[in-house]
Amino acid sequence: MAEATDTHAPDQDLVRALRALSNPMRLQLLAWLRDPQSNFSLGGAIADPDEVGVCVTHIQARAGLAQSTVSAYMAELERAGLVRSTRVGKWTHYKRDEQRISELVTALGRTL
Repeated sequence: MAEATDTHAPDQDLVRALRALSNPMRLQLLAWLRDPQSNFSLGGAIADPDEVGVCVTHIQARAGLAQSTVSAYMAELERAGLVRSTRVGKWTHYKRDEQRISELVTALGRTL
């Protein structure tokens, strides 16, 4: 007897996002970025956190992790389409991609 094939394989973008969010710290970073003014000490910020995002230096200070670890976590969130990065001078700033997050939540609802 042949096994039935699943014609509705999970969306790979959704799988990538869920994998990125499976790490508790990456999930926390994304949550903090929802309201940067409340969640980060932005003294000395060189760009508007609501427009451009939060500098990795500020994220690192809040998380209490090494800069390289924070950069790796943010890169994973960016690959998953959950955040966007912008360079301002030599600093990288991260901002949530609200449209993409909304699309992923909708896709998750359809999948489950």
